[in-house]
Amino acid sequence: MDYVYSLPTSESFRGAGMRGYTFGPLRHDSDVYYIVVEEGHDTFQISDKITRIYYILSGEGYFTIEDQKYAVSPGMLVEVPPKVEYSYSGKMTLLGFSTPRWFRGNDDATRWNPDVGIREFPDSMATNSWVSRFARLRLFGKSPARAYLRINRFLWKLLPAAVTNLHPVRKYGTFLHRLALLEGHREQAVNTFFLRNRPQLELIRCLVSRKGAGEPLRVAILGCSSGPEAYSVAWAIRSARPDLVLTVEAVDICREAVDIAMSGEYPLQPSKVTDAEMFERLTAGEMNELFERNDGLLKIKSWLKDGIRWRVGDVREPEILDLLGRQDIVIANNFLCHMSPPEAERSLRNIARLVQPQGYLIVSGIDLDVRTKVASNLRWNSVQDLIKEIHDGDQCLRKHWPCSYVGLEPLDTERKDWTVRYASVFQVTSDANENVVICNKYSPAT
Repeated sequence: MDYVYSLPTSESFRGAGMRGYTFGPLRHDSDVYYIVVEEGHDTFQISDKITRIYYILSGEGYFTIEDQKYAVSPGMLVEVPPKVEYSYSGKMTLLGFSTPRWFRGNDDATRWNPDVGIREFPDSMATNSWVSRFARLRLFGKSPARAYLRINRFLWKLLPAAVTNLHPVRKYGTFLHRLALLEGHREQAVNTFFLRNRPQLELIRCLVSRKGAGEPLRVAILGCSSGPEAYSVAWAIRSARPDLVLTVEAVDICREAVDIAMSGEYPLQPSKVTDAEMFERLTAGEMNELFERNDGLLKIKSWLKDGIRWRVGDVREPEILDLLGRQDIVIANNFLCHMSPPEAERSLRNIARLVQPQGYLIVSGIDLDVRTKVASNLRWNSVQDLIKEIHDGDQCLRKHWPCSYVGLEPLDTERKDWTVRYASVFQVTSDANENVVICNKYSPAT
């Protein structure tokens, strides 16, 4: 079957008015998509180097290309060359081709498609501030804001911490990050790390230490990608409390990533959803604890794999509660930031339904304004233990601030809401918002 490809069973991407499935990866430098259009593509876009071809399988609608509408019906073919603005609308099924293969940073979203029911988008294209207008501006098909951010990203890396920590410089960084949130074309990523945030794992150990001997513990890990986070959490819990009856529900929208996670086998050579960097935060001793080695392959040990159920699912759908049930701890790290703020907010509210009363929700890698709003509205109690250590515990997020939408702003204790804004662990209750203390000590690994 090396030359035959089946349609994935789960979605590869989704927009406000469409969803799609990706064949492959193909041997040729191209992508093939099966696209179900319910309203249309949510934005207009321009591709820098990719030519896109769409074949209409069923339904009807129209493509808007350079502000001209072209009605389409089954059997018609549409070609969109690079550097041409376009979008599509209607109710139809498309077969799409991209040559060369899609790559990060190629697509430039220019404006909303009015045919798609976009909800409010705070601090985004829907606003008319000068920052928003600058983010939307295009000169000869190019984004001046993107060039501005690229220059600032280079200059920011040259500045020592003593300079970037100065109040005026940090304020400028806040402006850059706001621009990055507006300008950045958000897309899901699958690559991650083992033991990605050690202080967060230590706090999980503290949470489970309160369980009685032999008690059941249910943990859900959402956006599990190819498995490193699920295995890291299982390692942290089982190392501290081997007596607990641990059940882990690991969910991701990408079938290919879930298949790799389920196998528990990781080649040292990079692939589409794995790379050698995922092991870089492990010590030699931890590598031996987690893996068996076999001819360039690292295989997760069976004591970590036991009790983990791998699922393909979409945490945005209400049915996720029926699929997983209530959990003692729900972990939703490093995927909500890739959604638009309204979509991330709806997803976070949906995810919170999985947490049983007095249970805990761990959520990082999300726009802080979104997390703060939902936590305050739903009256979650923020866990203050290790708040600073966890905030700075994932350097790949911190180093991207301020010029990337995934970047994490420096912790600022002068903000009145800082104990909620910078907390990534919450106890989900209906009580008034308060601070919860679980443990007080943390010794980083050496």
